[in-house]
Amino acid sequence: NHARLRRRFPVQDSEVTTTMTMTVLDIMRSASVIPVIAIDDPAHAVPLAKALVAGGIRVLEVTLRTAHGLQAIRDMAQVEGAIVGVGTLTQGEEFAAARDAGAVFGVSPGLTPALIEAARKSGLPLLPGVMTPSEVMMAREAGFKQLKLFPAVPAGGVGMLNAIAGPLPDVTFCPTGGISIDTAPAFLACKNVACVGGSWLTPKDAIMAGDWGRITELARAASALRK
Repeated sequence: NHARLRRRFPVQDSEVTTTMTMTVLDIMRSASVIPVIAIDDPAHAVPLAKALVAGGIRVLEVTLRTAHGLQAIRDMAQVEGAIVGVGTLTQGEEFAAARDAGAVFGVSPGLTPALIEAARKSGLPLLPGVMTPSEVMMAREAGFKQLKLFPAVPAGGVGMLNAIAGPLPDVTFCPTGGISIDTAPAFLACKNVACVGGSWLTPKDAIMAGDWGRITELARAASALRK
């Protein structure tokens, strides 16, 4: 998976490693915005991925919130330029299945001992979700220094991120949950934020209408945001 990731998406940073956390950090640093994607119709997967990549958004998080998540990962992984990960990992057995479908990284809403073990066994690099300082510290003790603040806005948003940067300066975040194109710049301005996650790039009405041009424009606007 690490080799496949680097073949398809060469890392610009000279500090390239094959460790789980650094691979996640490479991905985060390469994507100011990671779209959170839920696929209701498998036929939408490929044109959606192509529309996002055309707009400059290459790192895609496909969630397991629908029954078509794994199939969407398989299909999107074939799109040139797309770096496909799996989101909403909540059970250990999902890791190997997502890896075998073509996912090169995983994202979870929280972190449990079972998920930690599954990540290690599967070799799938994991970006786990946290919400409180205690959860951040527990994740860091488990070896995770790249974390998803989720849900970001209810968790305290920019204020929370700035407050936690002092006592935990070695942790890097991808805040997700309640972020929009208008609020993303404030999050990206935080020194401990590498990227943000959001669902605004893939509005359901545009997907259902097959309005891929609109999604490409949303992707272009998101890719113009810079850390």
